[in-house]
Amino acid sequence: MFPQLAPLARTTTRLHPRAGSPTPYDSSIGGPLLWPSSQPWPYCDKWHEGPVSPMVPVAQLYVRDVPELPKPGRADLLQVLWCPSEHPPFYKPTTKLAWRTAADVTDILDTPPTPADPQYGYLPTPCVISPEQVTEYPNFLELSEQLREQVNDWSTWRAAGIAMDDDYEEPQEYYSDELSEAPGWKVGGWPPWGLTDPAPRFCINCGTVMAPLLTIASEESRDYRRGWLPTEDQGIAVIDDDPVHNPPGIQVSKSNHLQFYLCRTCSNHTTLIQ
Repeated sequence: MFPQLAPLARTTTRLHPRAGSPTPYDSSIGGPLLWPSSQPWPYCDKWHEGPVSPMVPVAQLYVRDVPELPKPGRADLLQVLWCPSEHPPFYKPTTKLAWRTAADVTDILDTPPTPADPQYGYLPTPCVISPEQVTEYPNFLELSEQLREQVNDWSTWRAAGIAMDDDYEEPQEYYSDELSEAPGWKVGGWPPWGLTDPAPRFCINCGTVMAPLLTIASEESRDYRRGWLPTEDQGIAVIDDDPVHNPPGIQVSKSNHLQFYLCRTCSNHTTLIQ
């Protein structure tokens, strides 16, 4: 129907977190990390209750489970931690990313420090993941003006035999809900946008446009985005903070999301956070 969309297709890996009991040797959300006992645990110096606070595990992803993860050097494991508290001026948590080679970790830290008073929504419930690769397309606002007009033309869809139900007043809504950025936790693909219009992220070192690395979401899916619901969740009513809607129990800046970007040009793989 829209040949200009074809080259814009991207593969992303949806993580589909589900409450479980992951080990340090598993990919997980909020689970224990394969952290060397000889390496200092990261702390945040912006903690609202005092000078410093230990960060908490947010995600641990093995390349074997998530094909979209880059492989800097010998690294085959990405670990993400954050401070369990929002900080001004953007009211997002301080974060840390660690790339490591799993085989090099022979002595694991058994009991990492824990924060005394984590803020609501920033201490993830341990979850296992069920990775799923899907194809997605950019946000409607990232399309060219000409392509937006084509996508928003009912006659094109009808000519292709696509029937819309009464839930969609405009084709743009159908495209945005069912075909563009996949919701929930994911690696790679197209970035979600909400509070701001789409804007490229540039590496502060080399000026290259950065690529989406990881999306940390406050929700897995809304029930009106039926096309993205996993098979096992079809027909289940979606309620805020339930095990289907938000298994890790994360709430980033009042149900927003946290987006990490990656520079594939710089050797240090600089990241930027939205």
